[in-house]
Amino acid sequence: MKEPINVLILAAGLGTRMKSEQAKVLHPLGGRPIIAHMVRTAAQLDPEKIFVVVGHQAEKVERAARAALEGPAAERLRFVRQAEQRGSGHAVMSAREALKEARGVLLVINGDAPLVRAETLRRLVEEHQRGHYAETLITTRIENPPAYGRIVRDERNDLARIVEEKDATDAERKITEVNPGFYCFEIAALLPALDKLTTRNAQGEYYITDVPELLRREGRKVGTLFHADSDELLGINTRAELAESWKRLRREILDRHMASGVTIVDPDSTYIDDEVQIGQDTVIHPQVIIEGRSRIGRDCEIHSWSHLTNVEIGDGCKVQNCCVMVDSKLTGQNSIGPFAHLRMQAELAEEAVVGNFVEVKKSKLGRRTKSMHLTYLGDATLGDRVNIGAGTVTCNYDGKNKHPTFIEDDVKIGSDTMLVAPVRVGRGSVSGAGSVITKDVPPDSLVAGVPAQIKKRLKE
Repeated sequence: MKEPINVLILAAGLGTRMKSEQAKVLHPLGGRPIIAHMVRTAAQLDPEKIFVVVGHQAEKVERAARAALEGPAAERLRFVRQAEQRGSGHAVMSAREALKEARGVLLVINGDAPLVRAETLRRLVEEHQRGHYAETLITTRIENPPAYGRIVRDERNDLARIVEEKDATDAERKITEVNPGFYCFEIAALLPALDKLTTRNAQGEYYITDVPELLRREGRKVGTLFHADSDELLGINTRAELAESWKRLRREILDRHMASGVTIVDPDSTYIDDEVQIGQDTVIHPQVIIEGRSRIGRDCEIHSWSHLTNVEIGDGCKVQNCCVMVDSKLTGQNSIGPFAHLRMQAELAEEAVVGNFVEVKKSKLGRRTKSMHLTYLGDATLGDRVNIGAGTVTCNYDGKNKHPTFIEDDVKIGSDTMLVAPVRVGRGSVSGAGSVITKDVPPDSLVAGVPAQIKKRLKE
């Protein structure tokens, strides 16, 4: 019978090499903070508990970790405070009381390795259980390795010990097999070994990497699992490494979409966050950025230099060049742009069209409504089949408060009309070019002038 799995994520460090006031694990990667990637990967292993060791900016790290999981998986999260950072071994020691209640095996992983796959961690657990080891760790090979611990093997090619770079001899630093920081322990073997860790090393810290040698001295078996893809195991310590991780993750995201039937014309210039969903037969042109929890339907076309964040786009929509959409919705068969800006819950009903240099803020446009040129629609509700002439502005702000504008079905607003909110234009009405509408317009009326006056009852 397989033992239960628990995961311990070490996420308390300062990340000083990032040169940032922000905790390292809070830096974004593909639309999520690094710690979110780690807890989501851990959750894929179906563990009994996910323990996260936090320290620097602990509350923010906890919030980011909780936000990454939903449902039953989120209930498995537990947080442990490391009051002072005295090494990886000390981080694990900080979780000792919490771990006493855990059963089975414990995966210990660094909180800054967001590219590691759940499949890789699952293989580590399987190798650990197959060999009946007290500890099993992943190793990889890097030519001219950075500051990783070196794997020192004995005459039988078994792991003898791990030596950190600052404690290594010149000969040991030439070893290319390294420890990227992924461990699987029998909890019953780990807890007593923690009591034997010391700070007798170059950094004066407690090393979790001293545990394998301690276990071997007690006659316990320690195993290794070699993983050839060292880039997957990359820990992020600098801005340059963050950029390298994003480059790899970005390509994985794009490949996933292309495999699902999305055309991405130029993957080298396209940026799509990890949580974005895109329907089949949609075409993404070069220089497009799609961020957050955006959802794009089937048979859409997103043209170059457009930037979409947390959008919902229905089937058959077209986003022309140089559009910006944030927190907004295209219901279906819509066209916007070029140079359109939709923000703050702007919403277009089916077949509504927004043209060049039109800004829509916190407004709703009805079916087949059109605003084609040089217009601002703010805090407005437009009915069906409305036509907005060029240069129209809903004047929603009086210097203190925002006010709404209502334009009912089948209204035609002439060019350069100013609608001074709060105001309502009744169904079927028309405004002359250059009108300033300061009071409600009855249905089926023609208004014009400054201020606008009723010139004609259209039904008559």
